[in-house]
Amino acid sequence: MSLSLYDASIPALDLGLTNLEAILDKAAAHAEAKKLDARVLPDARLIADMFPLKRQVQIACDTAKGAAARLAGVDIPKHEDTESTIAELKERIAKTRAFLASVTPEQVNGSTAREIVLQFPRQTLRFSAHDYALRFVLPNFYFHVTTAYAVLRKNGIDVGKNDYLGKIQ
Repeated sequence: MSLSLYDASIPALDLGLTNLEAILDKAAAHAEAKKLDARVLPDARLIADMFPLKRQVQIACDTAKGAAARLAGVDIPKHEDTESTIAELKERIAKTRAFLASVTPEQVNGSTAREIVLQFPRQTLRFSAHDYALRFVLPNFYFHVTTAYAVLRKNGIDVGKNDYLGKIQ
């Protein structure tokens, strides 16, 4: 049995977002226990020239919904980048997960011959659907989820590898 493009991408993106949401739950509990302003953690960074937590979450969500839409051949949902609290970031994750759930295996698996073109200010990237999912989407997605995890960890949130991995079985 071969691994389908859907199985290699959409469930992995959903699991990553599920785990990110659980990590944000721990961050919210920490902030409440420490009486922190609700905006402190979303604006936290690892280092000055990196995006803050809120942008890491936004990009992880954008990567997931963009991938699902491009692979399924449907329009990418628009989400404004206005989140400033953990609760709002969790709402964005929930909207993204709901969109992922609307994409069917048939839509994605029927796209293997589709060319995916990404236009950036300084370059254009062209991929097969397979290479787009496995060589661009997943590494980019995990970079931003991992960075969000690291920002929270750096700021004293009690999370570990098991939180990052979540329920793997």
